[in-house]
Amino acid sequence: MTDPGLRASDADRESVVSSLREQVGEGRLTLDEFSERAAAAYATRTVGELDALTRDLPVPAPPSMPTASRWLVPTMIALAVLLTVGALLAVAGPPTADAMDHMMAQVGRMCG
Repeated sequence: MTDPGLRASDADRESVVSSLREQVGEGRLTLDEFSERAAAAYATRTVGELDALTRDLPVPAPPSMPTASRWLVPTMIALAVLLTVGALLAVAGPPTADAMDHMMAQVGRMCG
């Protein structure tokens, strides 16, 4: 736990103001309350004074999945599929007309 008498940094103040801004978005603070608390945050000297500004508010939950992971996992799966198909084509060589006719006949039978 941080010592409440420790001097607050500019980054500490910005973090609290950012948290207050999120609380406005959630509907927990009015714009007037936000303005008052943000002004007080910039005037604080200690971490304890900053903590007092958010003591009556819930701590925001961390996001369930980082933003990068939301697109990274599907991208990696798609890349793996493309590499597998590429490797199979490299081993099998380009399809011949006979192979394509055979494949189309099988598809025709399946689709009926």
